[in-house]
Amino acid sequence: MHVELVNGSPRRNGSTSAALREVEKILQEEGIGTHVFWVGAKPLAGCLGCGKCARLGRCVFDDSVNEFRERARRADGFVFGSPVHYAAVSGHMKAFMDRLFFSEFTGCANQAFRLKPAAGIVAARRSGTVAAFSQLNKYFTIQEMFVVSSRYWNNVFALEADDVPEDGEGLMNMRVLARSMAYFLRCQEAARKAGVPLPKTEDPVFTNFTRRQETKA
Repeated sequence: MHVELVNGSPRRNGSTSAALREVEKILQEEGIGTHVFWVGAKPLAGCLGCGKCARLGRCVFDDSVNEFRERARRADGFVFGSPVHYAAVSGHMKAFMDRLFFSEFTGCANQAFRLKPAAGIVAARRSGTVAAFSQLNKYFTIQEMFVVSSRYWNNVFALEADDVPEDGEGLMNMRVLARSMAYFLRCQEAARKAGVPLPKTEDPVFTNFTRRQETKA
């Protein structure tokens, strides 16, 4: 079993990284393999909605989004982390998540994410955590993923990475989240071994309010 932890901060070793490392530490103690993927600091283009991913099987912009899509197929679970910028996720993370999830939704029948557990975590100096945390969760619930929770909303308060250990409650939530993720993954593994079938899939239906519309690749 393997969990991908995504660092959506342009600062590779900032407070978001520190929070993710706390999750990673507990996952490893629970016997779960981990890898931290850094979105990077180079500019990332936002999603154009061009639909070419449906034909190409990848995003038309070949950068860290496509790199991670290949890792996502092999992963069993995900933790997506972002700093809070203006009460929202970082611009890097927004572009990354938009293109990653749209390309999977249109081009690959949700193969990388469908029915896999996911969680979002955010780091802020002071405010905006709830809005950014809610923003991350919306990506999971549109892709038929299972949202893993903690004892409180998954955020830490810190200006720098060295400040994170001072947020005892925030770190507790990271640890609880990691144990819940490990438990869920073991439950999924037990279900597979017991022959519990996956939920039936349906062909997608797209409507413009109530009118059915044809999709264009």
